[in-house]
Amino acid sequence: MKTVALTFAALLAASSVSAESHSMANPMVGGAEMFADKNIVENAVNSADHTTLVAAVQAAGLVETLSGEGPFTVFAPTNDAFAALPAGTVEDLLKPENKDQLTKILTCHVVAADAMSDAIMGMIDDDSGKHPVPTVGGCTLQATYEGDKIMLEDEMGNVATVTIADVDQSNGVIHVIDKVLLPAS
Repeated sequence: MKTVALTFAALLAASSVSAESHSMANPMVGGAEMFADKNIVENAVNSADHTTLVAAVQAAGLVETLSGEGPFTVFAPTNDAFAALPAGTVEDLLKPENKDQLTKILTCHVVAADAMSDAIMGMIDDDSGKHPVPTVGGCTLQATYEGDKIMLEDEMGNVATVTIADVDQSNGVIHVIDKVLLPAS
C-alpha cells in the first residue's frame, strides 16, 4: 500500500506541470484540461468529477497498471455515478478485505485497446446495432448508440451513457460515463 501511495503522490506532483506546453484539443473533464501526452492516471487525478474513481483505483492497486503502456480504453464513472450506488457500497468496496471485488468491478470498465467513439460506433454498425465488448476484468459489455451517444449495458442490465467521449491519453482513451458498470458475479 505504501508503494501505491508513493506512486500516487508522484503522479499528483507530476500532474502539476505547466499547461502552457500542452494543446487544448482534448475536452475538459471535471474542470481540468486533459492532456494527450499524459497517461490515464496522470489525467484522472486532476478531474474533480473522478475523485471516487481515483480513490478506488488506488485502493485496488491499479495505479501502476493504468499508468502503464496500454493501450487501454477506460469507461470512467463520475463521482455521481458512484454516489448512485446503494448507500454504503463505495465505502464497503474501499475496505482492504474487498479489494478483489473492487478490482473486478474496476477492470470491468477497462478494455485492452485504444477505441475511439467512431471506431466503437463502426463496430456496433458492423454487428447490426449491438457490439459485445470484452473487458480485462472478464465482463462483456454490450455497446449500442443513439444519435451520437454510446451506451454500454453491463452484465446486470444497467445501462451507462458516455457523456464525454474520446478523451485522448498517451496510453489509450477515456470515455466518461454516468453509471458504474457491474459484473454478473
